[in-house]
Amino acid sequence: MSDTAATRPTQPETDPGAPGAPTLEERARVALRGVTRWLGGRMPRTPEEELRDLADIVAGLGDAGEWDRYGGRGPVEELERRLAELLGKPSAVFFPSGIMAQQSMLRVWCDERGSRRVALPGLSHLLHHEADGPRLIHGFEFELLTDGPRVPQVADLDAIPGPLGAALLELPLRDGGFLLPTWDELVVFSEGCRARGVPLHLDGARLWESQPHLGHPLAEIAALADSVYVSFYKGLAGLAGAALVGPEEQLAQARTWRSRMGGTLFSLMPYAVAALRGLDAELPRMAGFHARAVELSERLAARGIRVHPATPHTNAFRVYVARDAEDLNERMVVAMEREHVALTPTWRSADVPGWARAEFQVGHSTMEWDLDEAVATFVRVFVD
Repeated sequence: MSDTAATRPTQPETDPGAPGAPTLEERARVALRGVTRWLGGRMPRTPEEELRDLADIVAGLGDAGEWDRYGGRGPVEELERRLAELLGKPSAVFFPSGIMAQQSMLRVWCDERGSRRVALPGLSHLLHHEADGPRLIHGFEFELLTDGPRVPQVADLDAIPGPLGAALLELPLRDGGFLLPTWDELVVFSEGCRARGVPLHLDGARLWESQPHLGHPLAEIAALADSVYVSFYKGLAGLAGAALVGPEEQLAQARTWRSRMGGTLFSLMPYAVAALRGLDAELPRMAGFHARAVELSERLAARGIRVHPATPHTNAFRVYVARDAEDLNERMVVAMEREHVALTPTWRSADVPGWARAEFQVGHSTMEWDLDEAVATFVRVFVD
């Protein structure tokens, strides 16, 4: 390690509070251009690198390397075939976005059941990150299974009276700290839905990352639900895009909703090609990423860094430090400027005054670090 990296980054020469000084966000944007090492996730590729790589993938697809047209033929059809087989469902439909995919699937289930009431966790993505679209567009009425950072149990479902159009579980519950149920809890919840005649939909945006903790093949996990949504741009490093898997009749209706919502683009090829690449190159690494997350969290906890969950359920977890978020974000940017290293995403104030939290995700870049060096750098920059 260089002499510069051996000490905590110093403050920039320009007073951040001086008139005309760049904001922290502006400094971070400039500093990112010079970053040569990332601790979390994977170091971003340039657009040229990414598109050249995808061109190489297309060249190896054979007959599936043709253009799709409005989501038919080509790599889109190949991706849907592979997904249905991988997740053990009769059918799969590719969507340009997960928001569109999940709203479409829930609309199908609710129309079929004659109820717009959907049971879901209080921290669900649909409630906090979709600009009230599910209610405004589809008229969903949400019944909360939980109201805080915990995984729903079958007793929570039983506590909601009356007919339901669907129930949704988010695997993992990202806004709760990437929390997962145990396998037995998931089985019992599934059985509760089926006994009640309520379709169970899995928000599996990070289902790939959840499989090691659940300890069962993806098809066995998907078998517990009536429909499953998966994402391609998170753990699988795609450009964008998502998919639904489930029964043919209901997915045919979801495909119609994709058209109604403007998602059947003239060509979806780049997104499907990137997703196929992710299935081949990224999916096999999930168990290793999860194992490294467990190791890293143990090392951080041993140095006084609070981690949640104490043993990560996926390759991602939260870290907590007893400093103000503003201070930690300044330290983060200074490390980018002085050491050309990116350590965490943005820090945010925690529920406890004087504490801040950040999400940390293990990926390709994390695996390139020696664990001792990673922990020592983290502690030096954010704690010492």
